[in-house]
This record gives sequence, C-alpha cells and structure tokens, in this order.
Amino acid sequence: MMTFQNSVLVTAMALAALPSVASAQALSAQEAAELRAQVAALKAQVDRLEARLDNAASSTASAPTTSAPLSSPQIAATDPAQPTAPQPQSGKSDTGIKWKGAPQLSLGDATFKVNGRIQYDAGYLSLPKSVNDRAVGYSNELRRLRLGATGTLGGGFGYKLDTELSDNAVDIVDTYITYQAGKLLVTLGNQNQFQSLDELIGDSTGSVMERAAFTDAFGFERRLGLSVQYKTKLLIAQGGIFSDSIDSLANNSDGSAGGDENNSFALDGRIVVTPKLGDMQLQFGGSYHWRDFQRLSEAPVQYRQRPYLHSVNSRFLATPRIAAEGESHYGFELAGSKGRLFFAGEGHWLRSMRPGLADPRFFGGYAEVGYFLTKGDARPLQDGIFGRTDPANPVSEGGPGAWQVAFRYDYLDLNDKGIVGGTQNAYIVGLVWTPINYLRFNANYAHLSYTNAAILAGTRADYSADVMALRAELDF
Repeated sequence: MMTFQNSVLVTAMALAALPSVASAQALSAQEAAELRAQVAALKAQVDRLEARLDNAASSTASAPTTSAPLSSPQIAATDPAQPTAPQPQSGKSDTGIKWKGAPQLSLGDATFKVNGRIQYDAGYLSLPKSVNDRAVGYSNELRRLRLGATGTLGGGFGYKLDTELSDNAVDIVDTYITYQAGKLLVTLGNQNQFQSLDELIGDSTGSVMERAAFTDAFGFERRLGLSVQYKTKLLIAQGGIFSDSIDSLANNSDGSAGGDENNSFALDGRIVVTPKLGDMQLQFGGSYHWRDFQRLSEAPVQYRQRPYLHSVNSRFLATPRIAAEGESHYGFELAGSKGRLFFAGEGHWLRSMRPGLADPRFFGGYAEVGYFLTKGDARPLQDGIFGRTDPANPVSEGGPGAWQVAFRYDYLDLNDKGIVGGTQNAYIVGLVWTPINYLRFNANYAHLSYTNAAILAGTRADYSADVMALRAELDF
C-alpha cells in the first residue's frame, strides 16, 4: 500500500514527465520510453527505502528499555597527553577500545593496555688529551627496551608489569598491584620510593636526556615495598616501607650461600602542595628517607657518577667505599608551568651513617627553565610530576610538532668529613622535538667542570669535559 509521502514523490516524478504528454509531437517514441523507465526506477527505489524504514520503526517499538550488550567494540579517541584512570562500569558487559599510544581494551570494570618503550642513545665525550680513559670519544647504546602491561581488575584493584632490557640484562621495572579507594591509593610491589621530583618524572618525558647527577650518585632506584598515597586537588602525601631492589634480593646476589641475609629496609615519605597562581600551576614539595643496610661488613657503599652519558661506563666522580650502616637523606623541590614556560629546581642532602666515625653529608641539586618554541604546546604539571607533551600541531596534521628548549644547571658535591669524591658543575642545554605524540628526538650539550675527579688528567684532578648527546625514543 502506497503511503502519502510515497504518493507525493511519485506524483512529483510524474509531473516531471508531463512534457512527454503535453508535447508529444516534440518527443520521439524512444525518448518518451526512456523517460517513463527512469520514473519507474525511481519509484522502485522509494518503495525499498520505505520498507526499510518500516522495519526499523518496528524493531525500535519492540526493543527493551534497558541497555543491551554492545555487539561490537566502541572506539573512542582520548587525550593521550593527560591519561585518566579507566572509569568503572560495574555490572555492565560493555566492551571498549581507547587509544593511548596503544589500544586499551576494557570489559566492564576490567582494562588491559600494552606498554612499550624504545630508546637509542649516541654521544661524544671530549676530555683533555692527558686523560687516559677509554670513555673518550664516540659511544652509543640501546638505552632501554621495555615491554609490559597495565590494567584494572575491578573492585578498585589494578596492576602494572614492566620488564626492561638494559645493559644486556633483563630487569624488572614497575611491577606491582594497586588498590584505589577514592583519594587513597595502595601499591604493593617493585616501585619508586618518592625520593625526588626528577627521579619520579618518566625518562621519556624529561626536559633533558639524563636526570640530575645526585639521583644516580645517591643510588635512587625502585625497591620492593608497600606504599600509600593520598591525593586531593591541593595536596599529595606519599609514604611507604621498602626492602631492597628485586635483583639485590635474588638468591644468587650474595654468592652461592647468599640472598637470605639481605634484610635491609627503608622508610620513605614525600608531601607535595600544588597551588595555582592565576594561569600558573605551581608545586612545592619535600621528602625524607631513612634506610638501615643491616649488613655493614659485607656491603660497603660507594657514591659515584658518570659524565652525563649513560653509554660511558667510567665514573669521573666517586667516593671510596664507605663502611656505613645506613643512610638518611632529605630534599626540597619547586616546579611550575604556565603556557609554554616551565621551570623546576631541587636540593638534596644525603648523610652516610658510619659507626664510630663522623658522618659525611653529600649534596646535589639542579635548577632548570624551559620554553616551547611552538604555539599551543605545554609541559603539563600534574599528579606531582611533569607529564607528557601532546603536540598541538603534530606532523601528522601538517604541523611542525612540538619544539622545546631547556637550560639546566646541575651540581654535585661528594666531599665531606675526610671523604673525597669530587664535585661537578654542569651546564646543560637540551632541544626536544616531538613530531607526534609518543615519539621524541632529543639533542643535548653539556659542559662539565670537575674538581677532585676520580680519573686524573695526567697529574691534575681539576678539569672540564664536554658532551654531545642524541636520543630517539618511542614510548607508549
């Protein structure tokens, strides 16, 4: 049965064909037949469309009012520069896929995302000719090759597992179980201990290629432990109890009869306040750490550092081995971000506790300022650290990507109480290009001035070094 709309449309087409009747003498028989065939074809198409509309209306009327499971995944684009925790969908079986550098799959409360990282480094170290060390000249390496996964399990529980190939050895990186309840986050496993802002910032989101010299010299690393974090809009409080790194706890780490005597432990805490001053996001923080080695006679500690290049294995600053029974250290931090401008600075003091002797206190710190040369780009300061930059005009859309420059002064002093480990004054310039999100190219120049260097330049222990370094990195 023809509907009103169909009738109107067919009538209109018939009117269009009236010239074949009104001007019969002007049209040939063949032309009139072709025009009538066109009208018939159009009418058939309208009939088919109307049948489909009738079926759709019938299906809608008979469908239940509750949401049915999706028959195919939902694909949604998210802002990868500011990732958020997966939103629970308790009681639902909806599936979803979000793009965060790699697909993040979700099914109800459960999520799963593959993580990966590739970093290639190359550098050139220039030293006085009188320095007799194989580190001089060109070096390169696969700095990091990381693969892992993160996800949630429902009920507030989540996980992260990262393994890394570095220095031709497989290491366990972030490997833990989490529980989130509102503003409270509990983490159990191998994790960072909140020692320093620069240490907590991801190695693929830093302003320059290497972290501050004190973070490596003071032995900051991930350790096995239990931590708690409480976060509000203005405050982040973190604390935990930790043992040692996973490789130090291995049964063979202390020889054929070792492993079980490593019962060192530490208490660590950090508090960060994150106020806003107009359009500027500020951050003030402090941390305190105490560690008992529990193995004085077997593990004398040493504090040392490379000349800004990880591909160089020589330590140009180094204390002698110290028979210490523990450490205590504390630090202060300041950071800010406003539009294309960002800045940060830290100071950190470490006390090495020697029984029966004066305790040496070592110091390290840095100050940096950076600026984006491209409009619309920024370095977000959120969750107590600097995050990833998402280019406002990526190369994939015909833009230049994000270009940023940074200037850093880095200081380290390993001399005190008769311990001579040397001092470093480093002046670093970094240029970072992010053509698209998750891909960066980093070029650095560093001028380092040493006193009491562990590697002599002939008979001199005071001299300067220059470093050129490049990195290509993919991180998702």
